[in-house]
Amino acid sequence: MLTKRIIPCLDIKNGRTVKGVNFVELRDAGDPVELARAYAEQGADELVFLDISATLEGRQTTLEMALHVAEQVDIPFTVGGGISSIKHVDDLLHCGADKVSVNSSAVKRPELVEELAKKFGSQCVVVAIDAKNINDQWKVHLAGGTLPTEIDLFQWAKQVEDLGAGEILFTSMNHDGTKDGFANKALAQLSDTLNIPIIASGGAGTVQHFADTFFYGKADAALAASVFHYGEIDILDLKKELKEKGISVRI
Repeated sequence: MLTKRIIPCLDIKNGRTVKGVNFVELRDAGDPVELARAYAEQGADELVFLDISATLEGRQTTLEMALHVAEQVDIPFTVGGGISSIKHVDDLLHCGADKVSVNSSAVKRPELVEELAKKFGSQCVVVAIDAKNINDQWKVHLAGGTLPTEIDLFQWAKQVEDLGAGEILFTSMNHDGTKDGFANKALAQLSDTLNIPIIASGGAGTVQHFADTFFYGKADAALAASVFHYGEIDILDLKKELKEKGISVRI
């Protein structure tokens, strides 16, 4: 089994880390830079920062935050939220980000994925997909989950892979914040469909949930927020337990 990654996700709104359930009822979870430093010290493999209101508010992710994070952590981090141009990506990478995440902007203009991959390399381009299972069909949602579409999750993921995406970050809106486990059936189908790494997001509540998404969901990485933000699971302890279960992780 290839080494699996543990990735804390920090959803940013008004400069603070927030977390909700099913993309609503957000509550404060702390200062993003302080949390980033703590997670790096605990042994996180990477970090993801998503400015969740940037698209809705029609603005770009702040470069200042990326600079502050880069000063505090020595592990790779991805920044997303309102990214829609080569210039913005160039600025974020110069501020210290290792990857960028595009979501709504890629759906609205799929060629953006190809442009970014050609300019910066596929390894820098993460396509985030927020999807909800409606009547047993996974449909892509935009603008922080507020705008439903008729786009099929699996077809869209394959399309962006073909355009040059280096990684898929799939968040199940049905599972988000519920702590009932990841959407492993959908994740396994994505894994069987694609040849690029898949990050599982939405539903982490226990160590077993992480183990299950690696074993049954075939995920390459597992992303979580509230269980880390509120001290319910320590990253180093999580990795030790995963290792005992036969899962390859970096400690």
